Amino acid sequence: MVSPRIAFLDVDGTLIDSGEVIADSTIDAVQTARANGHLVYLSTGRASVEIYPVISDIGFDGAVSAGGGFAQIGDELVIERTMPAAAVARMVDFYEASGFDFYLQAFDELYPSPGVRDRFAAYFHSDAEQTVHTGGHGVAIADEHPALRAFADVRAYSFSGIAKSVFLGGDQTAYDRVAEALSDDFHVITGTIPHMGRGSGEVTLDGVNKGSTILQLLDRLGLPAASAIGIGDSTNDIEMLQVCGVGIAMGNATDAVKAHADEVTTAVLDDGVWNAFRRHGLI
Repeated sequence: MVSPRIAFLDVDGTLIDSGEVIADSTIDAVQTARANGHLVYLSTGRASVEIYPVISDIGFDGAVSAGGGFAQIGDELVIERTMPAAAVARMVDFYEASGFDFYLQAFDELYPSPGVRDRFAAYFHSDAEQTVHTGGHGVAIADEHPALRAFADVRAYSFSGIAKSVFLGGDQTAYDRVAEALSDDFHVITGTIPHMGRGSGEVTLDGVNKGSTILQLLDRLGLPAASAIGIGDSTNDIEMLQVCGVGIAMGNATDAVKAHADEVTTAVLDDGVWNAFRRHGLI
């Protein structure tokens, strides 16, 4: 009998590919692991409102969202690591002065700047044109994507309850400019939107990331970090891979992320999650 484990799965590039397709084997891996008595949590840079039903309906025991800003056990919000209003205001002022598009993530709300929807419409259209899949479950296609409805809701920004921002710069110097301006108080990372590279990134409070929130959640659950498996592919997964007993990089992860992993599985649509779960006895 294998001792129960807890697995944390990134979403973009791990659970789903860039064309937002979920492999049948990934769904089977998650559902079989839970049936075998293991816990499976999402661990994503997305806010909870960006975890669409085709993802959540797979069935998970909880989630770390907004890059570590929030954590849920089941549907119960148990950890909130939000920014002071003054910090949010400072960040928004910098983005607006720099001409960057951006959006703010609260637990159950997104606050986009006016240009965000059009940027993402172009990204999704490009993915739909360039990606051909056989099998799997798609999140949505092109203008039907649920994110576009959220990003079209442009209104006054909230300065309370915000855990993270995502910035979208006009060129590849954006990350350097954000890091120079904000790194003294914030955790700034890049490379989370494949189309944009260093032209985009994420900002949380200093010390807030998936890894540090996972440690808080494990403490609340009474589980040791040694029992945890973290699987991811992107810059915002590095701390998760470091704190979990086993950190696994996807085959499609960047070399920088793979360097922080204990092992590498196959790619997202090449049974990557299924192979990782199988290797460690969850299925």
